[in-house]
Amino acid sequence: MKKQSIKENLLYQRKLKGFTQDQLSEKTTVGVRTIQRIEKGEVQPHLQTVKLLAVGLDIEVADLIPLENPKEETIERKWMLLFHSIPLLGLIIPFGNIIFPIFLWIHKSKDNKIYENHGRAVINFHCSINLYFIVSLLLFFPFPGMNFFLTGAIFLFGIITTIANIMSAINSGTFRYPLSISFLKKK
Repeated sequence: MKKQSIKENLLYQRKLKGFTQDQLSEKTTVGVRTIQRIEKGEVQPHLQTVKLLAVGLDIEVADLIPLENPKEETIERKWMLLFHSIPLLGLIIPFGNIIFPIFLWIHKSKDNKIYENHGRAVINFHCSINLYFIVSLLLFFPFPGMNFFLTGAIFLFGIITTIANIMSAINSGTFRYPLSISFLKKK
């Protein structure tokens, strides 16, 4: 189910109470232009503005701002940290950068669509990195000098991209794994 935004909730509650924007403005001391901008989704109001609007509409603040469970968000961030950082075990255990994410993805992918997407991206990227690494090692015999730099570059690229995606997933819930081959396709 789609989560309602504050603009949708304010518009719904205002119309439910039968207020015009001017009437709500008079009742709450919030400017008409501010109410218009909130209802258009142009601004995110300050908490004090939301409180004033809630009092004016005789509703709870939670009716305007659906508050998410903060514990759920914390748990989700921890899983994102684990999904994106567990491939670093591949530095210690051969192919651990693929094996551990696969087990985690199999275990968590049905719990949340976010885990499904992040897990698939991590697995695709690290399978791709392993493939590139193996190909660079096979190129050692025909091109021994170039191979050292190519293998090192692939290794560093994998580590830097993994660390960048750990930070991105924790901070904004996004990821970007360039040069990934889609071994696991979306359902």
